[in-house]
Amino acid sequence: MAPDPRVYLFEDVVQHNKIKDCWLIISGKVYDVTPFMDDHPGGDEVLLSSTGADATNDFEDVGHSDAARDMMEKYYIGEIDAATVPLKRTHIRKKNSNQKKSSEFLIKILQFIVPLLILGLALAVRHFTKKE
Repeated sequence: MAPDPRVYLFEDVVQHNKIKDCWLIISGKVYDVTPFMDDHPGGDEVLLSSTGADATNDFEDVGHSDAARDMMEKYYIGEIDAATVPLKRTHIRKKNSNQKKSSEFLIKILQFIVPLLILGLALAVRHFTKKE
């Protein structure tokens, strides 16, 4: 008979938020993903960004494969005490406003340049294919 899984408090789990010590909460279960940090296809930053909160939505939004879900079993260390999990997310990811502004600028430029390039290409094709 397998022993009952250990139950962790949210406050204890969120302390494990470093590359050398990283725990995640996914679907009410606690996973020590520290050994997987270097091997995660999305990089260790993705895992670190999901610490400090319930990472279930982050995990599900990516659409992990069945193989990835099976792999999680070896990192399982216990359950989270649901009563200790805050209702609101404890941290909000900051969006880089400079990056957002530069991408908006790039989109506006492309919206202007791409139609001009298409028009130029159409005129060039017409010019070179026109019979004299």
